[in-house]
This record gives sequence, structure tokens and C-alpha cells, in this order.
Amino acid sequence: MVAWYFLVLDNFFGNSAVVAALTEMAASGRIPQTLLLSGPEGVGKATLARRFAALLVGDTAKIESDDLSLEANLEIIADREKWPSDKRNEDPLFFASHPDVLTFAPDGPLRQITIQQMRLLKDRASLKPLKGAWRVFLIDDIDRANEQAANSLLKTLEEPPSHLILIMTARNPYDLLATIRSRAVPFALSRLTDEEMRAFAAARRLDHAERRLRLAEGSPGIAVSLDLETYDRRRDAMLALLRVASGLDPFGTWLKHSDSISARRNEKLDSYLDVLYVLLEDVLRLSNGITPLRNEDVRNQLEPLAQRVSFDWLRAAVARVDQLVLLVRRNIQKSIALDAFAAELRGDA
Repeated sequence: MVAWYFLVLDNFFGNSAVVAALTEMAASGRIPQTLLLSGPEGVGKATLARRFAALLVGDTAKIESDDLSLEANLEIIADREKWPSDKRNEDPLFFASHPDVLTFAPDGPLRQITIQQMRLLKDRASLKPLKGAWRVFLIDDIDRANEQAANSLLKTLEEPPSHLILIMTARNPYDLLATIRSRAVPFALSRLTDEEMRAFAAARRLDHAERRLRLAEGSPGIAVSLDLETYDRRRDAMLALLRVASGLDPFGTWLKHSDSISARRNEKLDSYLDVLYVLLEDVLRLSNGITPLRNEDVRNQLEPLAQRVSFDWLRAAVARVDQLVLLVRRNIQKSIALDAFAAELRGDA
């Protein structure tokens, strides 16, 4: 039996203490009914949740086919963004290749966990397992639940059926209602060490491995999924934004990038904000003499920024990006948001 557990988890990289704890739970049969896996993007929260589900119900291949990073599943999620809201409400998003394992993912243009999904979860939770003793439900990115959805989920957590194991993932557990956190056993996943990341890159035979590992900085999911060409295009735009916001370049140099970003309707604002965070981190590193940079290949473009801006400016810039992250869930327009970022910080500079 133990050999089976390690067969399921032997190619999971990092966070060995969490893996050991979950393995022990599965082996002993003493399993909390609600678990919360938290940590940075790409450290393997949903992957570990699926592997844990496989320990409980078997049939790993079926469960793994619900990996949300698979191209077919990404296409389903992207296609639903074009649906009218009433159609999505009538057909809430979930994946269930295995009849006893359901995965709920953020849905719609705002990528939220919706009340319709949580109502469906409550209805399906009452059904007995088709095989074995457990049904396992995974809510990926529960921190993207809107208020109604969170309150609806809370009702299920208060009196879960005895056969239900509910696993939630979140980047920041403190974005959740305190009443939800208090009902879950927490597991915090951390970024992988350099040694673990190198082992991961070798096992996956990643191209441009060194650059991927620098940019991912301990997140194997980011390292393997990063489209370097797309990243470079977004980085060029965000570098131009920072040069304008810092006063290095006139505002007009940003406008062509703003128009280009606006024209890419399928790209989310948060994909640009993720790049912006990384660039601001590199500028801060340069300001404090910390190396290497995550964007080492554009050091010569970042150095003038580091010489130009103050720590207070950087702090204001990060705070402004934090605000934009919150506004993303209100469907703010990309170009308007970034134009305002540049104009506001240019005044501070």
C-alpha cells in the first residue's frame, strides 16, 4: 500500500513536509473533511490536490485529465468567456472525468468562483460515492469566489456529508472569509529551492531552462508554462510604461503600447500586472545591489530606472499595482488602467 502512495507522489517536486503529511493522512484514513492548500502561483497546489484525490479514490489518469493547465481545458474556460452570463449561470463550470472527483474553476470574463457553482457543489455533495468511501471536490482559486459564492460555500462547510473531502486552493488564505479559514485544515506550500527547481527542469527537459528558472523563482508551474515570446512582448510594454511613469520618457512613447494592449481583447490585465510586479522587484533589487535579477537579460534597461526612482516611488508603484489587481475583478479596461498608472506615478516622480 505504501508503495502505491509513493508511486502517485514520487514525481511531485518540493514541499516534502506537506506531501508527507497528506500521505500519512491517506494511509491512516484519518482525513479532515476540509483542507486549504495555500501558496504562490505555480508551486503545485492543485497538482497536489489531484494527487491526494488519487490516493483516496484511485484512477490517477482520469483525475489528471482535469488539470486546468491542459490545453483542452484552457480552451473550454476561454470559450465560456464569450457566453452570455445567463447561459453560464444555467450551466455552471466544473470538470469531472472521474465520477467521484469534481473540480470547480474560476469562470467567466472576471474569472470568479460563482454562486451557481457553489450551489451545484452543495447539490452534488449529497450524492454517495460510486466507488470507494470518498468523494473529493476541489475548488481551485477559492480566493476568487465572490461574496455570494463564499457565503453559499460556508453553508456546505458547516455540515458536510460524511463522505465528502473538500480541498480548496488559494494564493493568500487571508483573502478568504475568516469563517471559511477556520473550518479548514491549512497547508502552506512554499516556493521550491534552487536545487529542487533544477531537478524539475531536468526532469521536464525544459528549453531555456536557466532563464525560465530565474523568471519562475521557485514556481515550477510557471517555469513549465511560460511562453517566453509572449512574456517578452508584455515585458517590452511594461518597461515602456515604467519609463514613462518614472519620467524617463515622454508620455507619447507609451501610447503605441497602450493601443496594442487594448487591441488584444483576449489578454487579461492581470497577465500584464504579473510582469509589472517582476520588473518592479528587479528595480528594487538593483537599487539595493542585490543580484541576480529575474530579468537579467534587460539589466541595461532597468539600471536607468533604478537610478531615477526613489524607494517611496517604488512603494507607491507597488501599491498602485495592488489596487489594479483588485479592480481586475470589476472588469476594468486594460489600457485605461495602465494609462492612469503611468499618469499618476509620473506626477509622483
